Amino acid sequence: MTAEASAPEAPHPGRAVVGRWIGIAIFRGLYRGRAHHADRVPGTGPVVLVANHAAFLDGPFVFSLAPRPANFLVKQEAFKGFFGWVIRNVGQIPIDRTVGDRAALATATAVLERGGAVGIFPEGNRGAGDVEQVNQGAAWIALRTGATIVPVAVSGTRVPGASADAWPRPRARLDVVFGEPFELTVPADAPGRIRLRLASEQLRDALASHVRRSRVENGPSPHVH
Repeated sequence: MTAEASAPEAPHPGRAVVGRWIGIAIFRGLYRGRAHHADRVPGTGPVVLVANHAAFLDGPFVFSLAPRPANFLVKQEAFKGFFGWVIRNVGQIPIDRTVGDRAALATATAVLERGGAVGIFPEGNRGAGDVEQVNQGAAWIALRTGATIVPVAVSGTRVPGASADAWPRPRARLDVVFGEPFELTVPADAPGRIRLRLASEQLRDALASHVRRSRVENGPSPHVH
């Protein structure tokens, strides 16, 4: 079965708009959330935001402070209970990380093909956020749609010494730094699997470099009150 045949309908653009305003109120009220270089994100056209991943709040934080509404790929396990109801109704896309979830990738592709923005944490799992490796999904949809990629560095969401699920204390400083946009450049005549591997390596290198630069330029994000 093709990805197109199995794809659910893309989320309505208005859902993400409403969710962003709720998130902005939280991250600029409860926390000291700051967005750096938001002007680097193209205001129109298909865009894939790729971010490092270290803590539970990364997704809601980037979603809220991104300069335009975006539909993020979120692990399907999160779509349970009240929180699951919320993220589904603000246009997030469930993805099964245990398989090559073609339906989720096709939904993200549909968002991009209508000129929207998609957010992905290509590391897959939460860790140190150093981007040592990435999954191939982000590169796959970017190659398929010709979307512009914007690397995103997140800091302050991981509480030192605590689990990845821990929330920072109120008024903690959280930073999201948007990098220079780029498009994947891989040989058009290379076999598909090689093109995807090269594109994924290019994406990983760009995101990892941006995360390192951001940590130098913005310094640590202490959890102060």
